[in-house]
Order: sequence, then structure tokens, then C-alpha cells
Amino acid sequence: MASAPEDPVLQRYFKGHKAAITSADFSPDGKQLATGSWDTFLMLWSFKPQARAFRYVGHKDIVTSVQFSPLGNLLASASRDRTVRLWIPDKRGKSSEFKAHTAPVRSVDFSADGQFLATASEDKSIKVWNMYRQRFLYSLYRHTHWVRCAKFSPDGRLIVSCSEDKTIKIWDTTNKQCVNNFSDFVGFANFVDFNPNGTCIASAGSDHTVKIWDIRVNKLLQHYQVHSGGVNCVSFHPSGNYLITASSDGMLKILDLLEGRLIYTLQGHTGPVFTVTFSKGGELFTSGGADAQVLLWRTNFDELNCKDVIKRNLKRLHFDSPPHLLDIYPRTPHPREGKIETIEYTGLSLLRPLPLWSTGSRRTGSAAMAHGPSRSVACGIFPDQGTNPCTLHRQADSQPLRHQ
Repeated sequence: MASAPEDPVLQRYFKGHKAAITSADFSPDGKQLATGSWDTFLMLWSFKPQARAFRYVGHKDIVTSVQFSPLGNLLASASRDRTVRLWIPDKRGKSSEFKAHTAPVRSVDFSADGQFLATASEDKSIKVWNMYRQRFLYSLYRHTHWVRCAKFSPDGRLIVSCSEDKTIKIWDTTNKQCVNNFSDFVGFANFVDFNPNGTCIASAGSDHTVKIWDIRVNKLLQHYQVHSGGVNCVSFHPSGNYLITASSDGMLKILDLLEGRLIYTLQGHTGPVFTVTFSKGGELFTSGGADAQVLLWRTNFDELNCKDVIKRNLKRLHFDSPPHLLDIYPRTPHPREGKIETIEYTGLSLLRPLPLWSTGSRRTGSAAMAHGPSRSVACGIFPDQGTNPCTLHRQADSQPLRHQ
């Protein structure tokens, strides 16, 4: 009997990086995937059969973060070489180099309108850049230790940041002031992000926890202890109903935020998992980690009117209304009555091979803000030809479920 359509499925995986994967992001049209790695390279993967993968060369140290602009015409990257680069995501891979931080840069994030870019650094600052003029605008200083992540709210009015000083701070982008502060006395947050309608934030804790905060009433809503290692990354499903987490324990966990419980455990990586993210429509998600593999998963578990929910979220970009559960997590029909609680992927295989053909190197690009070499190489990279399908196990009774 085939597994239920609500179960997530490992669709394919990519191998091309030579070291751990630190970050991944889907293009807005869902046709490409960008990844960054300890090997100092970015890679741009196409989901089309027989498509080439492009390796972007320019950073001189670990690439810590990558993100597409909302229109998909730019790709931003951060690195331990203290620079931020803006790439044209095509076969030539031209890039501009931004220099303002005085220590490794840990994250990049575009505002939803694409006008601004926020960067977080180990120099204890968050910096905001104007993308139209490609120039530095201002810095935010209040953290007393390395800033690990900074993210814009969906409406661009706020920035959330987390630091090894064990605080999470909310910043007003209009007056450039810190307007809220959440403290933790156990561990620090490795990653933080807003939910799709901007009323809550989720944090990934070094103390193995995941926390959901309502930023309007400064209240901790949910606290999950589902990992046995530090949590490195989280990603909200576009519906706002689910959260996926990546941990150094090698696991991915999917949380149902409506019911406040763990529903899936996915094991596909060998070693720590450093990044996970949903595609813009939520139909796919990807993960990467210390094994240098990029896994592409099909979500399957929330296909009910997701686009309607996303449109509803976009209308809720205000903070003056009283808190309400539906404002925090818009409720949609729940597809999992009577379904299994948790599944585990114990194998790793390529369900649909994606050959990537070698075409040689490409010319060097130019830098707009500061001069620095960058280039794109079309790579001869082939995914492993796995033959055994991933085995799904029900956690309750360990009965295997077979894929078609």
C-alpha cells in the first residue's frame, strides 16, 4: 500500500559542494535553488532535467548565507571574509562586493519589496543597505556579542535579530531604535525569523529548543524541546501553520503550530543539518548540512488552499489590533485526522535523477561597489545514483510504508 499523500517525500538530492552546506534559498519562481558552503562557493541549481549547475566563485572564506531578491534578479551572499556580494544569477555570475562590516558576516535578508538588504555580523552590528543605489544606509548597535541573524518583517517596518549575547531584539526601521527585547538565560538563538503575517517570531536555540513569541504582547506562545542537539535553522510554511527545524542532531522536525505538536521527524543527512527552508509556495523544502548534500523534499502535507491563506496573511500586516489566535496562525482545514504522528527517513536515495552536464568555465565578472574577482563555472556535477527508496517508518509501531 502506498504512503498517504500527506507525507513529505524526498524527491532528489544534489552533490557538488566540497564541504558543509550553510544556507539555501529557492528562487521566487521555484525553478532554481541557491546554496552556500564552507567551500567558499555558491551554487545555483536548476530543477530542469539536463540542466547545468553553476558555481559562483568570489568569496575568500566560508559562505554563511544566501538569499534571492523578491524579483529573483539578484542573489545576495554573506561570508566570513567580511563581505557581502550581490550576484546576477545567470551563467556569467557577475557580482558586486559590499564592504562595511569589520568581522565575518553571518546573514543576509532582503525586505519584501526588494528595496533594502539587512546584514548581520560578528562585529555586533546589523547594517541596512539600499539596493537601488547599492549603498550603505545605517547600522543598528545594541547587541553586546556576535549577531548571528537579522530578518525583516513581512511589511518591512521591523527587523528581528539574534545574538550570542542571549537576546533577541526587535528594531523599528523608521526611527532605527530597538523597540523590544527578549532574553534567554540558558542558550542563544542561532536563527530567528518572522511568521508570514509578521505577528510572531520563531527562534532556533543553541539549547536545543524552538520558541514562538508573540511580538505584540511580548509573550512566549510555544516552547518545543524536540531535538537532542542545537537547533540551527527554522522555516515557516507560507500558510503559517507549520514550522520546520534543522538541528545538529542530524534531524529535521516538522511542527504543527495549530495543535502545538511534533508531526514529522525526517532523517536523511549524515551529521548536523545547518539549513532548511520552504519554497515560496510551500510545496517544496530543502535542507543542507555537514555531509555537503542538498536534499530536496516535496511537502505534501498542506496543499489545502495554501494560496488563499498566503493572500490572507498579506492583509494582516498591522500591529494595532488585539491579539487573536487566527491572527497568529490562520487556521486552515487540518488534513491529518487519524494520520501517523511522526515518520523517519532512514535511507537516502535519488528518486528522480537530475544530470548536470559540464560545459567548462565562464568569464570573470565585474564588481560595482568595490573591486573584487568573481566568476561562474558551469559544473560537471552528477547526483549520486541511489537505487533504494527511502524507508518510511511509523514511530508508533515501526511498520514500514512503501512508496509507489
